[in-house]
Amino acid sequence: MKVIKRDGRIVEFDKEKIELAIQKANNEVKAADKVSKEQISEIVDYVMSLDKKRILVEDIQDIIEMKLMDFKKFTLAKKYMIYRYTRTLVRQQNTTDESILGLIKHSNKELMDENSNKNAIIASTQRDLIAGEVSKDLTKRMLLPEKISKAHEEGILHFHDADYFLQPIFNCCLINIKDMFENGTVMNGKLIEEPKSFQVACTVMTQIIACVASSQYGGQSINIKHLGKYLAVSREKFRRELHNQFDGKLSDEMIEEIVAQRLKTELSSGVQTIQYQINTLMTTNGQSPFVTLFLEINDDDPYVDEVAAIVREIIIQRMQGIKNEKGVYITPAFPKLVYVLDENNCLKGGKYDDITRLAVKCSAKRMYPDYISAKKMRENYEGNVFAPMGCRSFLAPWKDENGNYKFEGRFNQGVVSINLPQIGILAKGDEEKFWKLLSERLELCHEALMCRHHALLGVTSDVSPIHWQYGAIARLKPGEKIDKLLKNGYSSISLGYIGLYEVTLLMTGESQTTPKGQAFALKVMNRLRTACETWKQESGLGFALYGTPAESLCYRFARIDKEKFGDIPNVTDKGYYTNSYHVDVREHIDAFSKLKFESQFQPISSGGAISYVEIPNMRNNLKALEDLVKFIYDNIQYAEFNTKSDYCHVCGWDGEIIINDNNEWECPQCHNKDRKKMNVTRRTCGYLGENFWNVGKTKEIKARVTHL
Repeated sequence: MKVIKRDGRIVEFDKEKIELAIQKANNEVKAADKVSKEQISEIVDYVMSLDKKRILVEDIQDIIEMKLMDFKKFTLAKKYMIYRYTRTLVRQQNTTDESILGLIKHSNKELMDENSNKNAIIASTQRDLIAGEVSKDLTKRMLLPEKISKAHEEGILHFHDADYFLQPIFNCCLINIKDMFENGTVMNGKLIEEPKSFQVACTVMTQIIACVASSQYGGQSINIKHLGKYLAVSREKFRRELHNQFDGKLSDEMIEEIVAQRLKTELSSGVQTIQYQINTLMTTNGQSPFVTLFLEINDDDPYVDEVAAIVREIIIQRMQGIKNEKGVYITPAFPKLVYVLDENNCLKGGKYDDITRLAVKCSAKRMYPDYISAKKMRENYEGNVFAPMGCRSFLAPWKDENGNYKFEGRFNQGVVSINLPQIGILAKGDEEKFWKLLSERLELCHEALMCRHHALLGVTSDVSPIHWQYGAIARLKPGEKIDKLLKNGYSSISLGYIGLYEVTLLMTGESQTTPKGQAFALKVMNRLRTACETWKQESGLGFALYGTPAESLCYRFARIDKEKFGDIPNVTDKGYYTNSYHVDVREHIDAFSKLKFESQFQPISSGGAISYVEIPNMRNNLKALEDLVKFIYDNIQYAEFNTKSDYCHVCGWDGEIIINDNNEWECPQCHNKDRKKMNVTRRTCGYLGENFWNVGKTKEIKARVTHL
């Protein structure tokens, strides 16, 4: 029998703990009020006779109280209740000690692995995580309504980023880099004027990225097209200098050749500055800035050729990678790259098809960039093409007082996600009950999202001058409230969702890829979208339906439901739920069919959606990848590629990662055993959950491998 502790940990049942707890209460009462050893054994035997696979520690304590009352040991029962109540008060007053000490001692695995972009061993990162634990504690006990905190703990919903809720900061944004370049900005009280060269523009951009990242908790995105102007400025600067120095001494052709060479060096150095600055800077969040570069080559841009050259250089340098501490080229986590496919580069004879082929090679080697179809995006967003915030979150079209669409300089207030499979489990196939439960839980999500909104109301521009006063978001005055930027749809506020696949299976008995399952899945998605639209009309706030980005939440919801409801075939027994609207990884569906099928959900999930396909041995499948890129342009707004091949980030090994005699992952080339520094993506058996020990006749580690 397993015992589920209050903090979610699962431990072996230990009868001695029951005996010790009762004996402690026994020591506090007179002899006549004590229970005998035989009676204590009877209580223990009763608990064990329940023969449960899992039992909550609170349920055990309830049984002890009940049995003490049956024995008519009322004074003893009272002592036990008081002791239990006192311990509850202590836990409520201080819920952070164990988690923080576990972080310091490297034993709090859940906290240390929660964000793969943070190295939880480094002191500066630990400082941020410790502050986050305090914030989560205060959020749970004091800042959120009790029913919202309880719903979060029970896996009804997930209140994202509670570790930052204490502070008056928001989620993610599109930086208005054009405004910050052309009108200048201020960092640490120092004026930064408009750049006079491409190299300086790249340096200033990375400084802005680091400053912005330190005052928000989500990702940020920058459209690279705004650097095109400054590459042209550098060209004219070189040309002017050379004419002044060599006028009459060198031919115009020779001068232009030297200009081209100097510009090539400037371009390479500037892009290298971006890549290395982002990967070596450490923000106050204890990690590299979470930034996405939006690679858009628009024929209407006056600097389109310069932008194309910058995009090409970014892809070339990303394909090469960055050297790690051992001098091996590896794939950096940041910046994320999102490449826009348009008529001029969609591999149909366009002017910039060569850049797209480079992007495909880069995807094959480094898994980036991701791809956005300008064609499909224009269909979904009133003719507009714009970057996702950070990685996946999209804004709704919004017009300024002059009737012009505006996307850059806008942001997301926060996210709350709903657990769809849990509703399906409780409904037990009863659709009437399902829709009733869904409506009730959506209202709970709405209330939680309004907590996000209200937490930002009244915040002044002084809390983050880089955002509110100096152009990243706005140009407000010192002391001015940000309230107007929270209303009228200027910023978004997002409802996420997990497990459309599983809830469809629970309610229809079929996959969402069958006609019956598909009809139900679309009905659920449209119900979620209707809720967001209704809240938007009632409040004027920018509610949006968002394909949840937190892969770790797929495991958290599944773990909670498995503890509550046990193993449910193809639902909780997998150890994970499928993210957002995605088709489960175990479905036998080809890449083209998967993208085509999932494309119908992306316009509904307009607040954010991305689809992915897994390609084995991508480096040897360039033609297949090119075919997929063409398919993406015509069929789906946003997609990415994953690979099934293993990879070691320490030495660059891209063969199979082995399991050694000690049941550890190990690179056969450099013998790296750090799981965080390798990709192990074999999924033949379909198991995607956390590794755990299965203790039976033998001990074996159950992991993402086929031989188990």
